Amino acid sequence: MSAVSPLPVAASEIRHDWTRAEVEALLDLPFPELLYRAATVHRRHFDPCQVQVSTLLSVKTGGCPEDCAYCPQSAHHGTGLAASKLMDVDAVLEKARQAKANGASRFCMGAAWRSPKPRDMPKVTALIREVKALGLETCATLGMLDAAQARELKDAGLDYYNHNLDTDPEYYNHIIHTRTVQDRFDTLEHVRDAGLKTCCGGIIGMGETRRQRAGLLWALATLPVHPESVPINQLVPVAGTPLADAPPLDPLEFVRTIATARILMPASMVRLSAGRAQMSDELQALCFAAGANSIFHGEKLLTTGNPDTEYDRRLFQRLGLHPMPVDTAKSTLTDIPGLTIVRESGGCGGGSCGCSGGSGSGMTLEEATRKREAAQAEREPEDGCGCGCGCENG
Repeated sequence: MSAVSPLPVAASEIRHDWTRAEVEALLDLPFPELLYRAATVHRRHFDPCQVQVSTLLSVKTGGCPEDCAYCPQSAHHGTGLAASKLMDVDAVLEKARQAKANGASRFCMGAAWRSPKPRDMPKVTALIREVKALGLETCATLGMLDAAQARELKDAGLDYYNHNLDTDPEYYNHIIHTRTVQDRFDTLEHVRDAGLKTCCGGIIGMGETRRQRAGLLWALATLPVHPESVPINQLVPVAGTPLADAPPLDPLEFVRTIATARILMPASMVRLSAGRAQMSDELQALCFAAGANSIFHGEKLLTTGNPDTEYDRRLFQRLGLHPMPVDTAKSTLTDIPGLTIVRESGGCGGGSCGCSGGSGSGMTLEEATRKREAAQAEREPEDGCGCGCGCENG
């Protein structure tokens, strides 16, 4: 306990120089003290009664060449999961609209690839643009990326890229053999360099020790930039995977992990992710008290079960929580390259094509979407932006 400052205020500072011993000492704190420190940090950076609601959709399921021991989508494991092709844009948009109607402000798209192929990128970027146009925050998880792919996703308007470390780098080779932990660090570097926000966390309950859980959190907290989103997953054992018979994790150990993540990364969204379907309401309540402020809701989390939206509404009501609103004021047209909305003046807003819309920048995404729909109802778009100027902004 001596390795941790006794003052919660010290733990609330955003640091990147945590030592592994400090992280272990946090995890070892008496449970009430750990929760108190985490809750104190949480309140300094967030409204403790707000929880971001996200929806995750598997847009390409199964057949992954990686051998991750926890994953039913791996082609190495006999889980009976059939591989599928990348979903069509219209089908994904329908799911995104449903997610927004059910209260989600963030829409995540996952594809079971080692890394996307060049032929996949145009369709992926189209998905991102169209989902972003609905006024949703966008996230994608597509496997490893090179620098050019990360820039392409950024140019399409992607907000977050998810690429988890999964576990302590020292324990990594017990879980995955088809790529190295350095491969993961390299992808995260490409994502940061492209200007994307990172969504990066891990899975606990895979047979690791508390020291190794500390190692995962230490690796996350000492990245050059803290991940803006930190998903903490509890293993969901799936028949046919090497971890199908993994021993169950002590529920309070999961809460300790959430609380420690909150202290180490004060300004990050700490996301209560996989495993919620197996958690009691009381356990989830403890996680929110410990600093978790984001969940996935919907009937599935990629391929495993997840509490449905009505269940989550009731739980939020019982706990006095409410969904975090999406900040549409921060989403302007300049955040969505390739998406063109006809401006109030009738032009595209590009400013360089000579049409009348060059002065309309700064419109929020919500305003722009309404403007586009109104303009489309009034006239048939021509080449380019739809104002008839013939530019290529469309």
